[in-house]
Amino acid sequence: MSILSVQPVSTPRERRLFIDLPWTLYRGDPNWVPPLKSDQAELVGFRPHPFYERNRAQAFLAYRDGKACGRIAAILNHHHNEHFRERRGFWGFFECTDDQEAASALLDAVRDWFAAQGIQQLRGPVNPALHYGMGVLTEGFDAPPTFLMPYNPSYYPRLIETWGFHKAQDLYAYYGHRRQLPESTARFQPIAEQIVARYNIRLRTLQRKRFRQDVEDFVSIYNRALPDHWGFVPMTDKEVQHIAKNLRWLIVPELAVAAEIDGRLVGVVLALPDYNVRLRQINGRLFPWGFLRLLWNKRAIKKVRVAAVYVLPEYRLMGVGLVLLRALVPKALEWGMEECEYSWVAESNHLSRGALEKGGAQRIKSYRVYDWP
Repeated sequence: MSILSVQPVSTPRERRLFIDLPWTLYRGDPNWVPPLKSDQAELVGFRPHPFYERNRAQAFLAYRDGKACGRIAAILNHHHNEHFRERRGFWGFFECTDDQEAASALLDAVRDWFAAQGIQQLRGPVNPALHYGMGVLTEGFDAPPTFLMPYNPSYYPRLIETWGFHKAQDLYAYYGHRRQLPESTARFQPIAEQIVARYNIRLRTLQRKRFRQDVEDFVSIYNRALPDHWGFVPMTDKEVQHIAKNLRWLIVPELAVAAEIDGRLVGVVLALPDYNVRLRQINGRLFPWGFLRLLWNKRAIKKVRVAAVYVLPEYRLMGVGLVLLRALVPKALEWGMEECEYSWVAESNHLSRGALEKGGAQRIKSYRVYDWP
């Protein structure tokens, strides 16, 4: 009879095993994209990250006959609990073989860790919070994910639901191709032009001469644009600065468009090249040469991910989001874009979903966040 155990991660060796486990579990899977190991170490709390200045996490590893077969992290997000005035525990960074006993033991470890602190409600997966990554892939296993989107085997939802979790929210990814643009442009460009004229909207791309400040401004509008979004918790100033610091290498200025009204930044749209084809090549390592391979000749990447369309609430019904997306189109075509993914869009975000579907975008992937009890 095989022996199963779950142990908290505490030593440098165990931390390396936790980070490296996906390379074993996904060996031979053509759709898996290796994450950056340095980013994973930060996000799970093994290296300094501003998220953990107030919050904390405990990682666990599952072993079957002494061999690692699964992992998970329990994440105590004080910021979320204060914002929503609740006591909820989060879990993320879940990976496991198709072994219900091991998966249940990992989730038991999370439940027990939080129960010892008087917390009885759980939500996950989040890695480690909404604005970094969340959800289990539930539909769309036949193609690789786009940049910064999750991927997992098709049995993960079964492992999680068998333990007792139920759906909290679904998230969607939508697909578009440049061949759809003539029709959508004919339908929506005149409307966008009318909105620009009516509200005297000034559109501009991210400015190279003040690149870092613009990146921080683009990221910080996230905090002001999503107060009513499901699960939203504002980032701290240090988190904004940290994300902006990382994004400055990845952002293409021409694919970041801002809308201003009366000199005020009221909305942004941000598209990123789908760097995943490069991440496969560097296999999770930035150094010594991975960094250069990742960023070299970005124009050769013909797929982009529209990762953010944020508009301040008081300007949302004016159609600023439509204006931003229409302004992005010629920039993306100049870049050489062939394909585009819009992700993610929450199931409860009816305004964005409706706009994308009316524009001809097709829903291609679904992700799920779970609650218990």
